[in-house]
Amino acid sequence: MTSSSSTSQDSQRAAHALRADALMEEDVAWSHEIDGERDGEQFDRSERAALRRVAGLSTELEDVTEVEYRQLRLERVVLVGVWTSGTARDAENSLAELAALAETAGALVLDGVVQRRDKPDAATYIGSGKANELRDIVIESGADTVICDGELSPGQLIHLEDVVKVKVIDRTALILDIFAQHAKSREGKAQVALAQMQYMLPRLRGWGQSLSRQMGGGKGGGLATRGPGETKIETDRRRIREKMAKMRREIAEMKTGRDVKRQERRRNKVPSVAIAGYTNAGKSSLLNRLTGAGVLVENALFATLDPTVRRAETPSGRVYTLADTVGFVRHLPHHLVEAFRSTMEEVGDSDLILHVVDGSHPNPEEQLAAVREVIRDVGATGVPEIVVINKADAADPLELQRLMRVEKRSIAVSARTGQGIDELLELIDAELPRPAVEVEALIPYTHGKLVARAHAEGEVLSEEHTAEGTLMKVRVHEELASDLAPYTPAAA
Repeated sequence: MTSSSSTSQDSQRAAHALRADALMEEDVAWSHEIDGERDGEQFDRSERAALRRVAGLSTELEDVTEVEYRQLRLERVVLVGVWTSGTARDAENSLAELAALAETAGALVLDGVVQRRDKPDAATYIGSGKANELRDIVIESGADTVICDGELSPGQLIHLEDVVKVKVIDRTALILDIFAQHAKSREGKAQVALAQMQYMLPRLRGWGQSLSRQMGGGKGGGLATRGPGETKIETDRRRIREKMAKMRREIAEMKTGRDVKRQERRRNKVPSVAIAGYTNAGKSSLLNRLTGAGVLVENALFATLDPTVRRAETPSGRVYTLADTVGFVRHLPHHLVEAFRSTMEEVGDSDLILHVVDGSHPNPEEQLAAVREVIRDVGATGVPEIVVINKADAADPLELQRLMRVEKRSIAVSARTGQGIDELLELIDAELPRPAVEVEALIPYTHGKLVARAHAEGEVLSEEHTAEGTLMKVRVHEELASDLAPYTPAAA
């Protein structure tokens, strides 16, 4: 009995093995099928079971350098502007500046178009017909991004993207992206992050109730409580607002450190000079030329974001501080002005502003007006200003003369060659506020610190070494004057 049952089990196992072999052969046959050997039904099954390779779609990378290039692939962009006022040249200059911004951000500019309108279209910025033409340009050039020369509303962004079928960004988003790339310090990064969140908050896109995170109501909910709860987009907005509040607190804390340093300089009565100006006007180059600071100089927009303060001396030996500030640009996004307000306070708290402008630029007056608008925004209108026309070696001499006639308190220099720098130093010396009290004192040699303070904090008119001590005639502030009072002739 036992032997017969074991025989039947063996025969079953053999049958299963044969069936498995047959299935395996069938599967192998499917994988090695030859055209015309199978009927339609079998062909259909094989096509559904296999992945068919389509030739010509893969991008073969030749070598390592090409792999690296692909990882750092430049976005291919088309620029679009709306010309509402001014001349055609003004509109072209504006688009040329947008191209420089795009290249600084790491994009490859393929084309640029400008449309003449009374005002931007409320729906698609350039109008539906021109949006379709723009789509054709994008397809023809192979662009993957469109950059608009203005700040677009959330609706304009969405509608224009729907037509052109590629990513659309505006001038504000582009400038924010450049700032994000160039921010180095903790404070600079926090300020850029805050500005980006302020920009993104109204532009978050949701897709209706499918993104609802929770549902209200239920059995115990009561009347008027049933329905969708907080949607994902609302949750995201709430989280962004919470993060923005945290960022503002952090920036306020970081600001106190700079305030302490500024108060220390004020306590020591050290005059301060702020270098302000349009982006890429040569502010950092000028700082290096005046102080030998060795600050990063780069032919790129917004290369400097973090304020740099350096010690300098006038030709007469007076010590002052020189602060390099973030560059400005036409239509600087108000998010950035707000976020960088604490950094720009260096301009408002200074005793003198060196307003640097690029003398070789096609429209320097527009640059001057844009910077002065931001200076007004940060409340620095009462600070004396010297217009420093930089890049004089590359500028048209006639244009330079015309600009100096328009700007009465101006000087032409070249930070690259050193032309006009000595004259600028003399001008700074003349313009810096002078100590109010004139004192003559005979300071004993045992009080050398007072002599050093007189040199550092005051203006030395004459100095003579006598047998009793150092006889000095100086202009100093009231605090130092009281410290020198015991050594004046009247006190003696």
